[in-house]
Amino acid sequence: MTINHKIIMKEVQDYVVITLGLFLYAFGFTFFLMPYEIVTGGVSGIAAIVEYASGFPNQYTYFLINLALLVIALKILGLKFLMKTIYAIIVLTFLLGLMKELVPRDESGEMVKILGEGQNFMSLIIGCMMTGSALGIVFLNNGSTGGSDIIAASVNKYYNMSLGTVLFILDFMIVGSCLFIPQFGDMLDRTHMVVFGFCTMLIENFMLDYIYNRRRSSVQFLIFSEKWQEIANAIGTRMDHGVTILDGHGWYSGKERKVLCILAKKNESTDMFRLIKMIDPHAFVSQSAVIGVFGEGFDAIKVKTPNNTNIDPTAPKTPKLKTT
Repeated sequence: MTINHKIIMKEVQDYVVITLGLFLYAFGFTFFLMPYEIVTGGVSGIAAIVEYASGFPNQYTYFLINLALLVIALKILGLKFLMKTIYAIIVLTFLLGLMKELVPRDESGEMVKILGEGQNFMSLIIGCMMTGSALGIVFLNNGSTGGSDIIAASVNKYYNMSLGTVLFILDFMIVGSCLFIPQFGDMLDRTHMVVFGFCTMLIENFMLDYIYNRRRSSVQFLIFSEKWQEIANAIGTRMDHGVTILDGHGWYSGKERKVLCILAKKNESTDMFRLIKMIDPHAFVSQSAVIGVFGEGFDAIKVKTPNNTNIDPTAPKTPKLKTT
């Protein structure tokens, strides 16, 4: 019963945080990017391009394109991911429409440029920082805003390629398409739009990777203490963490001592330090960032293995013979 309660609370927390992330995305996109007709990537970028060129509301284009992509999410990412994706698509469609009603407009009905005329690049920076951070928040809580996010999450599931890299490739093609749309003016105007679009890609994907990887980053602890046994027991039982005990030898003291080696998520660092200090305030602790941790409890190893089952990975590599 307690486990079910925790699962329900975790799901509720995911949906609440996803909703906040979607609100931030809709606000940044509508208030800072659309009034300046700044192009972005993804399905929301395609929807914006359609609205700039034809006037067809972007929220409807966004919704229709995502309907076609939900089948991919169901097959590759599973029903749990699909439910949150459907939720995000519906909520974001509603929020995009709502924000367009709330954004200030002038006498002619055009969206007011919040930062004033000539502030296109500053508005781009602010807007993309919001949308990129929002995407990172949504992904961290097992959600997706649909569209190219589905493709990025699918690739990230099987390959060790960052979400930002996948989205960058997709967005490059979407933004580049503006060069071939005559409704955006002459070639110089279209070139300006594409250049600004590439800037949105860089800022948005940087923020996405920064938010997403900061939460997932890991650290390594080396703990030197006379009370190593008590610390190991406390970490193993209270924090449900594995502990590796290494044999050490002090150069100055000449004494044998035990060293605790622990790999943990970065957001667990405060709890780890608090627990160590409660047991031994004089413990010597080394904390270092690690590039990646793969295995049980951390990230999966996402590399391809040979299909030939007869290959012995422990056998020495056969040297290649050079011919002259």
